[in-house]
Amino acid sequence: MKKNNKNIVIFASGSGSNAVKIFDHFKGKDNVNIDCLYCNNPGAKVLKTFKRLNIKTVLFSKTDFENKKILKSLIKRNPDLIILAGFLLKIPKEITIAFKNKITNIHPSLLPSYGGKGMYGQNIHKAVLLNKEKVSGLTIHYVNEKYDDGAIIFQKEVFLDPFETANSLSEKILAEEHLNYSVVIEKLLAK
Repeated sequence: MKKNNKNIVIFASGSGSNAVKIFDHFKGKDNVNIDCLYCNNPGAKVLKTFKRLNIKTVLFSKTDFENKKILKSLIKRNPDLIILAGFLLKIPKEITIAFKNKITNIHPSLLPSYGGKGMYGQNIHKAVLLNKEKVSGLTIHYVNEKYDDGAIIFQKEVFLDPFETANSLSEKILAEEHLNYSVVIEKLLAK
């Protein structure tokens, strides 16, 4: 690995479609190294995918978060950026302090609307539809000790069609996440 490489780690809990898009974006680039994938779900598809891609994976429990095992592991790895890509656990305060403005998350709404505990996946899209919103979107933000509360880095609006469903809205926003998250990450790493 070259000295000027930027190291990133990814946290994911599920299928990992954003994580794979990030891998694909940086594959073959000399200046960015995906060092590791951290996952808290033993049944997550992303674990198998990243093992197949020959990226180191770390499976951990919520207790590992609470007893600072993951904090110690991250300090050893010393990543330039920690990327949350469909990761559902709240990041412990000690990690947000140790890696201030080095942890990003992508959220499928225009924060501060539809953020906070319990606001993830279909819960968000159903709430958006229930409130008869005309616009939703995605937010990329820094992570602090509160859910979906860190400084906003990037937002992209997605307009709702008259017959929008939670599934169709989810697909539209996910497509925009795939187009935008890696580009924003690359810009952050270039700073």
